[in-house]
Amino acid sequence: MGKTRLEAFSDGVLAIIITIMVLELKVPHEPSLAALGELWPVVLSYVLSYLYMGIYWSNHHHMLHTLQHVTGGILWANLHLLFWLSLVPFVTGWMGENHFAAIPTALYGLVMLMSAMAYWILQQTIIGTQGEHSLLSQAVGADLKGKLSPLLYLLAIPLAFVAPTASGALYAVVALIWLVPDKRIEGVLKGE
Repeated sequence: MGKTRLEAFSDGVLAIIITIMVLELKVPHEPSLAALGELWPVVLSYVLSYLYMGIYWSNHHHMLHTLQHVTGGILWANLHLLFWLSLVPFVTGWMGENHFAAIPTALYGLVMLMSAMAYWILQQTIIGTQGEHSLLSQAVGADLKGKLSPLLYLLAIPLAFVAPTASGALYAVVALIWLVPDKRIEGVLKGE
């Protein structure tokens, strides 16, 4: 099977996830900066999650460019990733509406951790299907970012019960780590 349908479906799901998140932003009922200022936790959680969705979309897009063919295992691993990402609007809204309270902030981290694990499973499924000398395997290499992110999530989740703001800051650090453009896959595809 070709990869076109997989790409189109995944892009559509990610677009819907972002749309749901933005629809959760409620307009203030008063025309004042003070009323807008009260929304800062909701807006901050939205910005963080929007960054994450952009990062996942970009990396997923690059990863799928290494595919030669799609197997059933790849389809299911991709659905597994999309499942966890589809929960992001819920935890984003809950965390923002509750001003980064402990339980919503910890659950946000759990969803981010599971999304990272699902991405890794998809990556490993593709490598397993295409071989250890595949383009993706060459591009991923030691994958320091991929190993550091789950560790930071595992630290941030229990930290949410002690210092939710510090936990949120760790989620932002993970996003910033991935925000730096990752040229590994592009380099392998170009033969660099």
